[in-house]
Amino acid sequence: MEQRLATLIGNAVRASRQRLELTQADVAERVGIATEVYGRLERGHMLPSVRTLRKLCLVLSCSSDVLLGLSATAAVTEDGAPQLAEDPPEYRERPEVRRLMRTVRKLDSPRLRLLGQVAHALER
Repeated sequence: MEQRLATLIGNAVRASRQRLELTQADVAERVGIATEVYGRLERGHMLPSVRTLRKLCLVLSCSSDVLLGLSATAAVTEDGAPQLAEDPPEYRERPEVRRLMRTVRKLDSPRLRLLGQVAHALER
C-alpha cells in the first residue's frame, strides 16, 4: 500500500510540475528540499512528510486530493477552468533564468559585483 501511494504521489507531482513547465530543481528549491530528495519523491521511492506534501500542493498549484489520487482535478472556476494560484513574479521566469538565479544566489559580494559588471558590459 505504501509503495502504491508513493508511486501515485510521484506521478501526480511529476505531471503537475511538467504542466507548469518547471524543473525538478525549481520545485525542490521552492519546497525547501534537496533536488535529489525531490527526484526520489517523483520516482515513487519515498513518501513526503505532511509538511512537504502541503508545500508541494502550494508550489504545484494543485489540491492534496489530486496528489493523493482522491480526485482527478483540482478546484475549478465558474467556466470549468482549473483554478490555479498566481505565481509570484520571480517564478514566471524562463527555466534558464531560474537556473542562473539559483547560481547567482550562492555568490559572495565581490563575485556578485563582478558578475554585475560583466552583465552590464554584455548589455551594451
